[in-house]
Amino acid sequence: MNIPSDLKYTKDHEWVKIEGDTAIVGITDFAQGELGDIVYVEVETVDEVLDAEEIFGTVEAVKTVSDLFLPLSGEIIEFNESLEDEPEKVNSDPYGDGWMIKIKYSDASEIDSLLSAEDYKAIVGA
Repeated sequence: MNIPSDLKYTKDHEWVKIEGDTAIVGITDFAQGELGDIVYVEVETVDEVLDAEEIFGTVEAVKTVSDLFLPLSGEIIEFNESLEDEPEKVNSDPYGDGWMIKIKYSDASEIDSLLSAEDYKAIVGA
């Protein structure tokens, strides 16, 4: 199981990469493995301002649909539109081409509440 040490994580299996005042968000390798083959990613919250832990979209696998939870409060500024035609990128490259959204976060102190790679490994038993 791949859990990069340079990222932050949530208990809901999202990963977060901080780049300046922007955060890139996707789902973890563990999450995509549990979901199975991903067939659709829906994010209709671009340009909306949401609070941390609000639902920003859904990911649909062959047998289930799962909500996606925002890890940090802020404005969703971009959706990875390549996932519309190739949602399987979430399975094949969850930390790279399979990223889902970019957020302009509004409260940097929330970053401290995210999990480290070690903390996330403990949650998923890695």
